[in-house]
Amino acid sequence: MLKQFFILCSGADKDLLEGCSEGEQTKYVGIGATVFFTAIMAFLASSYALFTVFDSIYPAIAFGIVWSLLIFNLDRFIVSTIRKRDQFGSEFLQATPRIILAVIIAIVISKPLEIKIFEKEINTVLLKEKNAMALNNKKEVANYFKSDLDKNKTEIASLKSEITKKEKEVNTLYETYITEAEGTAGTKKLGKGPVFKEKIAKHDLVKKELDTLQKTNLAKIAEMEKNTKTLQTDLDKKVTETRPIIDGFDGLMARINALDKLPWLPSFFIMLLFLAIETSPIIAKLLSPKGEYDYKLEDLETALKATIEQDKYQRTLLVKTSAVMHDKVYGDIADDKKLYDLQRKNATDLLELQSNNFVEKQKRTL
Repeated sequence: MLKQFFILCSGADKDLLEGCSEGEQTKYVGIGATVFFTAIMAFLASSYALFTVFDSIYPAIAFGIVWSLLIFNLDRFIVSTIRKRDQFGSEFLQATPRIILAVIIAIVISKPLEIKIFEKEINTVLLKEKNAMALNNKKEVANYFKSDLDKNKTEIASLKSEITKKEKEVNTLYETYITEAEGTAGTKKLGKGPVFKEKIAKHDLVKKELDTLQKTNLAKIAEMEKNTKTLQTDLDKKVTETRPIIDGFDGLMARINALDKLPWLPSFFIMLLFLAIETSPIIAKLLSPKGEYDYKLEDLETALKATIEQDKYQRTLLVKTSAVMHDKVYGDIADDKKLYDLQRKNATDLLELQSNNFVEKQKRTL
């Protein structure tokens, strides 16, 4: 059962191969097994590749089945259409387009499996890239809000500076009227005289201005600090919103780019492995000697070709012979006097009928 299945996979003529030796059948069983297992590898590779794209197993498996069937059909076609020639050069020339196609298929199959094999290393590269992207994103978002934040900080600092300046002025006036009352400065007279009253009145006036300024500026500062908190909240929200996008930066293209940043030699050897697997049926058929199956297949093809050429030649002769015979028959008929008189009489009758019909039509018109 398994033997018949692998023979089917090889694309060989089952009925023709049954009459060949056991060794010849084993050769094509091996070729068919290689074609089959190449399709299995294609299924695994494509399913994993699509799983990284859709993050769902069902579409990945569905596409994997379709892709593996496509690769199976291509490989089976490639192997079954290679014919053994008497010269290796002509065989290789015949197989060259198929080898190129096999190389392309091998590269396509190997890349997703390379991504899976080096998954841990790729995840490390992606983690570094994500961290760098997160830092750059935070800087960009911060730069976007920087002008508004800096403007608020500058205005808050200016308002606080006004309050500090007015407080210094009040403190200075306070020291002035205290020293005046103590007699240590100003008029240097102890007691609360007219100068003292003047200075304390000025202090009280400036103190009221300070209270008003504090009330106004502190309200403005509170509003600006509220705006600053809002801006900071928006900044943090923006960073939080963009974080899932950065965390999701692990699709197929990102992983392929990350794979390219790893040392190329291990990846190259894996690709060579799949290249050897994919081209092995073709190489095996090219290197194997012309076997019993090839001779029988060539015999059938040459016999069919000879039969077709004979049929074609016979049909050509038949057409030529038939044409000569018809020319001779109609030539003899043309020389027959009786047939000539009959044909002349019929033509004359027809012309008379046409003429009479024409005259009748002319009369009806008049």
